[in-house]
Amino acid sequence: MTTQRPPRSAEEQARLDDTYRELFERMIAFNQLLGMKVGTLDPDGSTIRFDMRAELIGHYPTGRLHGGVIASVLDATGGLALMCAIADKHRDESAAQVMTRFGRFGTIDLRTDFLRPGIGQHFLATGRVTRLGGRIGSAQMTLENEAGTLIATGSAAYLVG
Repeated sequence: MTTQRPPRSAEEQARLDDTYRELFERMIAFNQLLGMKVGTLDPDGSTIRFDMRAELIGHYPTGRLHGGVIASVLDATGGLALMCAIADKHRDESAAQVMTRFGRFGTIDLRTDFLRPGIGQHFLATGRVTRLGGRIGSAQMTLENEAGTLIATGSAAYLVG
């Protein structure tokens, strides 16, 4: 029989959420360069959003989003989803304790499927955990524009422990 852990206090969860936002939006300079903003922080589906800018264009004549931007955002979104799932798994730990778990965290495999041209003004990436083991975690990700058009999908594996 497994024992259900008590939920993290609202204050401690807010501290953890702020720490994730600080990490993803300001401390990781590349994410900041791309303009990533953390949306939803949820173990069942985390999101990152960003706006189209001239610096992100990969195909100048059509103004399409660069494929490297797409892959990078999907990678970050999958990582964020796993970080949220790890925090949920260890919800009896403080924000500081949870953050110490990410010292070895990193992408070990990433697949990106480009389905449609990256045309839009705003984009939303969603990540969902498909497996969380003791050492390896997996996620599936999607990228849509503001009209809900599916631009790309991805899947990734991460070293989580």
